[in-house]
Amino acid sequence: MALIITDECINCDVCEPECPNEAISQGEEIYVIDPRKCTECVGHFETPQCVEVCPVDCIHPNPDYAETREQLHQKYLALTAQKGSG
Repeated sequence: MALIITDECINCDVCEPECPNEAISQGEEIYVIDPRKCTECVGHFETPQCVEVCPVDCIHPNPDYAETREQLHQKYLALTAQKGSG
């Protein structure tokens, strides 16, 4: 399941550089996560790094993008293959 940043975000800038998939970017008002790139850090780390560093606990599973750990791993493989060929 991809993650989502809620409106409790304080724009502290700590999550964006932690994302190994470059799925986090500044939105109009708060940071946003691209669900096509978010693997919850599967393939990179044991836990989502953005969640680990978020000081206000505003990053949660996105109910609109339910994915199993295996699906997240497949997404990770596809994303890293794209980086390798790009």
